[in-house]
Amino acid sequence: MDGGGGTFTSIDAFDSFLFSLSNAFSTPLALFIQIQGCLICLILAFGWACAAYVRNREIKRIKGRARAGNSFAFICNDISELEHSNQVNLPRVTVIMPLKGFGEHNLHNWRTQVTSLYGGPLEFLFVVESTEDPAYNAVLRLLSDYRDDVDARILVAGLATTCSQKIHNQLVGVEKMHKDSKYVLFLDDDVRLHPGTIGALTAEMEKNPDIFIQTGYPLDLPSGSLGSYCIYEYHMPCSMGFATGGKTFFLWGGCMMMHADDFRYDSYGVVSGLRDGGYSDDMTLAAIAGAHKRLITSPPVAIFPHPLASDLNLGRYWNYLRKQTFVLESYTSHVNKMMNRALFTSHCYLSWGFVAPYFMSMIHVAAALRFYVKGYSLEETGFSTVGMLMVCSLAVCTVIELFSMWNLTRVEVHLCNILSPEAPQLSLASYNWGLVFIAILVDNFLYTISAIRSHFSQSINWSGIRYYLKDGKIHKIEKSIPKVDTGPIYTDLGGKHLYGKKGMAPKVSFLGSLAKSLAQWRQPKKFDS
Repeated sequence: MDGGGGTFTSIDAFDSFLFSLSNAFSTPLALFIQIQGCLICLILAFGWACAAYVRNREIKRIKGRARAGNSFAFICNDISELEHSNQVNLPRVTVIMPLKGFGEHNLHNWRTQVTSLYGGPLEFLFVVESTEDPAYNAVLRLLSDYRDDVDARILVAGLATTCSQKIHNQLVGVEKMHKDSKYVLFLDDDVRLHPGTIGALTAEMEKNPDIFIQTGYPLDLPSGSLGSYCIYEYHMPCSMGFATGGKTFFLWGGCMMMHADDFRYDSYGVVSGLRDGGYSDDMTLAAIAGAHKRLITSPPVAIFPHPLASDLNLGRYWNYLRKQTFVLESYTSHVNKMMNRALFTSHCYLSWGFVAPYFMSMIHVAAALRFYVKGYSLEETGFSTVGMLMVCSLAVCTVIELFSMWNLTRVEVHLCNILSPEAPQLSLASYNWGLVFIAILVDNFLYTISAIRSHFSQSINWSGIRYYLKDGKIHKIEKSIPKVDTGPIYTDLGGKHLYGKKGMAPKVSFLGSLAKSLAQWRQPKKFDS
């Protein structure tokens, strides 16, 4: 607009709002939130760097033993351990696998479990709820292939009435385990073992009898979908707690080795704690270990490849996240309740505290682009450059965080390849780090929503069974009977087929799943079937 030889540019309403918002995000409180986001990135990067150091140290040890002449360094520390005189003295181990449904990777995972190179007495107990479970016939076929080579049975546990179905299956397995078993190893069906895993866990238990539980952690192998990357990102922060090379406070229910006598004699209340209202096996046992100051360890070789389902969409990811956040609503004591509440509050705060700076940075960048394109002056807009300084800082911290995540994943992939030299070699080539970044934002944004939903609902549908909590324990269980014409029902990360009917998995969008979840908030029973 011309005004007697001078020119000025009028600011439209949208740009005025954008600049006002950008300036609001440059206040001391907003700057604190953005600095906090940078610190979260750097803390995660440091934690992953430490975890990578522990895993990489184990790689060097294995390679060093191999150079010293131990061709089986991926199985044992000293090759003399493989001599017959040592093998005959190894303790008996019972491996219990609670099953529900049958997925695309289950058969391969089971084969890695039953073909362990452990030299001592070993029995495998596959436990299902009923013979109608698709896993039942799949396991029968597997056992027929190995009937002359392994000691394995399939048990039918029946429907749980006082605890989660998984815990019920585990306890039935414990009741049926061999009377001479010294250790019991609980494995999920999505655990892909290395040949020397059982031997390594047993050796640690023998070396240190004070160990209460030994555990490990999965290395997620995303299938390419955003949902699978959200699962990978969700597990990564916890991975640093399992890469300590020894003592840890973390426990993963997918791999837990314990003393069999602790179950025979209900030591520390492990059986009663699980049986009487237990929802989560690992959270319950971790609470018992904390209450009685018992030792949990995670050896550096306990890292397991975990291929995710090829059709793991955002809807299935949301269902998984709901089950994970619901765990914090269960507890065994008042102290455990307070700890879970503290974890709930801090995780929700940090999740949205992590996402908020990226939203603010998006506003700063949009305002800067409009400022540049329209040719506004600083006097007209009052645009602050402090916001762009924070954008640059956050970008640098994000790159450092992603690099550290990449490095830990690289090291763990390498370690898995060394521990399973006969298996197809894993690679980082398929990882899409752009999707990883998007998954970081999606997962942290949705976590708080899911946690709040879990807190107010106090019920969850897990694999067709609805559990209701009261005072932190299961007090009511309802099994859903699927309609005949609804098609197959899938759950969990492996895309498991739950009810035995053949067909394609139903396409459930994330928004549809979220909308249904919100509807379940008020009418849980209506949607169970």
